[in-house]
Parts: sequence; C-alpha cells; structure tokens
Amino acid sequence: MAAAAAAARGCPPAGCGDRALAELLLEFSRAQYRAKDCGGGGAKVERIERRCLELFGRDYRYSVIPNAHGEACAHYPRHIVLLERDAGAARDPFESTVQVGKLQDLINRSKMARCRGRFVCPVILYKGKHICRSATLAGWGELYGRTGYNYIFSGGSDDAWADAEDISEEDSALRNADSQLFDKVRGHDIKLLRYLSVRYICDLMVENKKVKFGLNVTSSEKVDKAQRYADFTLLSIPYPGCEFFKEYKDRDYTAEGLIFNWKQDYVDAPLSIPGFLTQSLNIDWSEYQSWDLVQQTQNYLKLLISIINSDDDSGLLVHCISGWDRTPLFISLLRLSLWADGLIHVSLEPSEILYLTVAYDWFLFGHMLVDRLSKGEEIFFFCFNFLKHITSEEFSAVKSQRRKSLPPGFTLEEICMLQQRDRGSTTSLSSDFSLGLESSPGAAGSFTYEAVELMPAGAQAQAAWRKSCASSPQAVLWSRAQQPEDRLLSPGMVEVKSSSSSSSTHSDNFLRIGSSPLEVPKSRLVTASDRESRLEEVRSAFVASYSQTIGLKAVPPSPSGAIGGLLEQFVRGVGLRGSSTL
Repeated sequence: MAAAAAAARGCPPAGCGDRALAELLLEFSRAQYRAKDCGGGGAKVERIERRCLELFGRDYRYSVIPNAHGEACAHYPRHIVLLERDAGAARDPFESTVQVGKLQDLINRSKMARCRGRFVCPVILYKGKHICRSATLAGWGELYGRTGYNYIFSGGSDDAWADAEDISEEDSALRNADSQLFDKVRGHDIKLLRYLSVRYICDLMVENKKVKFGLNVTSSEKVDKAQRYADFTLLSIPYPGCEFFKEYKDRDYTAEGLIFNWKQDYVDAPLSIPGFLTQSLNIDWSEYQSWDLVQQTQNYLKLLISIINSDDDSGLLVHCISGWDRTPLFISLLRLSLWADGLIHVSLEPSEILYLTVAYDWFLFGHMLVDRLSKGEEIFFFCFNFLKHITSEEFSAVKSQRRKSLPPGFTLEEICMLQQRDRGSTTSLSSDFSLGLESSPGAAGSFTYEAVELMPAGAQAQAAWRKSCASSPQAVLWSRAQQPEDRLLSPGMVEVKSSSSSSSTHSDNFLRIGSSPLEVPKSRLVTASDRESRLEEVRSAFVASYSQTIGLKAVPPSPSGAIGGLLEQFVRGVGLRGSSTL
C-alpha cells in the first residue's frame, strides 16, 4: 500500500534503488527540458542542475556559459559547463586554453549555422582535448524559413519538420545570396571549431542531407559545396536513427541480430573513414552493412576511442541530425567508458556517474524521452543496457598504450603489488628504484598495467622488495574516497613525485616506493576486471531504476507460454539470472 501511495504521488517507491536517479527519470519521462521554461519542472529541475554542477566540480575546475532563458539554445542546459582543468592538481599539463568569454562570443555568432541552433558544445575534457556535440549543419530551409531558426521545426522527432517555403536551395536566382549567407554563418561555425581545437568531425547521419517535402532542410559538412570544412578530418559513420530502436523494443530489447536496412531510399551516406584512422583497429569496415546493432555500435565506439587516444592534441565533434538521440548515445558511452578506465571523473561512484550522464548528456541537452517512449523508440534504454557489450579490455582507452619493456627479474604483476601488512616498516626503497609513468592519453598521474616502466638500481633492491611483499601481496588500488589525512603515504605505499626536469621524454609524474608524504594523484588503477564490474554496476543500477519508474514495455507473449520479455528483462537486469543476451 505504501509503495502504491508513493507511486500515486509521483514519488519513487522505497527500496527502488537510488532515489535521486529515480526522481530524475520520473522528471525526464514527463516533459522535454527547455531552458527558457526550466523544463516545466521548477524546483525539481533546479535540483538536477545543481547536482550536475556539484558532480562536475568533484574533479574539475570549470566555467559556466549562461543560458538561463535559452538565449544560446532553447534546449541546451541553462548552465553549460566548460571543463577547464583537473580540480585538485597543483599543475595540470592538460589544462584547457579555452577562455569562456571568447567561447561565448563565438557561440553567439555561430549558433545559426547548425540545426535548431544546437551549436558545437564541449562536454568532455580528456587529456586536454575537448569532446564536443552538436546538431548537423542547417540547410537553406532553416536559415531562410519563418522568423527564426528555433521556429522552423515542430515536435521532437528528427522527421517532425515544419513546412518550408516552396523554394529550392538550388534556385539559381538565390544561389549567390545563399552562398554569401552560408559563407558567413558557416565561417563562424568553423572559427568555433578551430577555437576548440576540433579536428575530427564524426557524422552519424545515414543521409547526406535531410530531405523533407522535396527540400533540403539540413545539410552536413561532408556535402558542403564550397568545401569549407576541407581542413577538418571528416568521418561519415552512418548509424540508424531513433525510429530504428522501435524494432529493438519490439524484439524484446534484443540488439543481437538486429540489422538496419541500408537499401531504403533515403539512405545515401556511405561509410567513409580516412585510412590512417583505421589501421590499428583490425576491423573490416567494408562489411558495415552486415553488422547487427551490437557490432555496429561496438565498432563505432572503438573508432571514437582510437581517435581521442591519438597522439595529437585535436578535439572531436560528434553529431547526428538534431543532436539529441544518436549523439548523446555515443557521448554517454564515451563518458562512461573513460570513467570505467579511471581516466575521467575519477572521484565519482557508479551511481554518481550514472546520474551525471543521464541528467547532463540526455535530459539537459533536450532528448525527447516522452516522445520517444510514446513511439516505442527506446534508444535511451539501449544506451545503458548496451554497457554489457563494452566491458572488455578491447574497449579500454588504456589498452593501446605502448607496453614498456620490463627489466630482468620482475614480472608485470609483481611491480603492481605492495606490502600493506607491515605499514610501520622503516624499510624504504625510494632510493633504489621507481616506477615511471609513460606519457599516456590518461589524466596526469594515472597508473595502469599498460603504462608502467620499472627502473631498478640492482638485484639487491629487487630481492628486498620481493621479500617485503611475499607474505601478503595485494594489488594497488587508488581511491578518491580517501580523506586528505588518509592520503599521507606510509612506507611501502605508492606515492607520486613531481619532476622539474624538462628534458625527460616521460610524464612529469613518477611513482616511487618510499615514505615521503606526497599526495596521491586524482586517478586510480583500473584493471580489466575492475572495468567490467564498474560498468556492470552502472548498467544494473540503471535497469533497476528504469524498470520501476518508466518501465519496460513487454511484448506479447509467445504461443509457447514462455516468460514475457518484461519479466525476463528485469530478472536479468538486476542480476538474478546469469547467462543471457540482454
């Protein structure tokens, strides 16, 4: 009775999991967030916004681009976060050089260049690189239609376009004027991209231009006639739109074996990826039309991780058409994958990173969950249920780091083990050997199996270390949950020392075994098994909360009387059933 009463009041029932996430999902399922009216939720939405800022602030210094009344974009957050640097490090070698004032000016000048005014917006900071999101380029219909770019569209679907005037972009009488207008607005868009150091643009559209009523209502960088975006590395990686995910729901939330129909008339954007980006991935890209939804999503995510893991300092832009279905899918997967590797948002627990990505990447950036649910287009649920397919090390951003050669006498496992039993020991090996971090795509100070190099002073030090660890060896695990007083290291614990040498080819951070009370960096050792458990905890928490707030839609039972999809999905989602395909 109490649970029913709580449900009637619109509150999450007791025992349903994380209450904050449940409240967020309930609010999300009621109305689309719009900055100008605070999403229709008043105090509840303000609480969600404050929570996002608090979670960002755990690990980053940031500035806020104000969008209180939707003046920048009607369906972007009211507080757009610009991540600048690691919040705790005295010096961050990957600090962003972007200044919020200049960025805001470029945004105001460029926003008309993109569909629905959804401009290029940085959302993830990784190794000093901005990972950005946006909509695709606006076409003639939007630039010239009605009184403003926010009013030419109606509804929430990518296909819900408003009527446009019966004039073609190709009309020769207007071609010169069109060119001048596109030069201006797209020129501002290019300036914004360059200021954010974006080099790679990943376009998820399955069409070159969105056509409605015979008109080109949107365009894309890959078909810009004047080739204004020729200096960027353009990737066409077509991915099914939200309507395809109705088939996912109708197949009992099963993505295995679900293949998109690439022969549909409107599908005219082939997969196109520069060869230098595919050499290390061992993927046969020519087979992309035969991939099911699982394999396609996996391979695209591998590609994105490979791009941001490259040696250059260039940022990445991901977009689809409107930028609120497929775009948050891959932005959210990137954020969660990098977090699971211990590379970003390192202090957040699974429930906290889940809340942040649901609230910020999906809700506050305008995903129309209400509309999608009414049509059975469950791309939002697919995103988090898909985490089970990216738990392995092959999706890790640290796996591709060059494995340094180990010196004779030590194994890789041994250098990642320290004695914790005799914390009062006076033995210090800091003068004998140290563990040096290779410069890697991770945050400064991150420590992984893949990035370690041993520099011993001799066999005596090796023998002494082994003896000290023989009785009770344990793997090192850094956790930001430690209080400041707990972060003073005892003998035999890993510590970090900053080097002032400018001639070293390695990072300025070193791991040393010793007794100096130096601060542990804001990073953690994450093994392949840790990654799997962290992502599975996020997925299980999401499925449980989603099932009890929004609810999975059961398909009609089979004639055999087998258990329905809803019950089976929930049982497997909360971990009560083992092997499954969900």
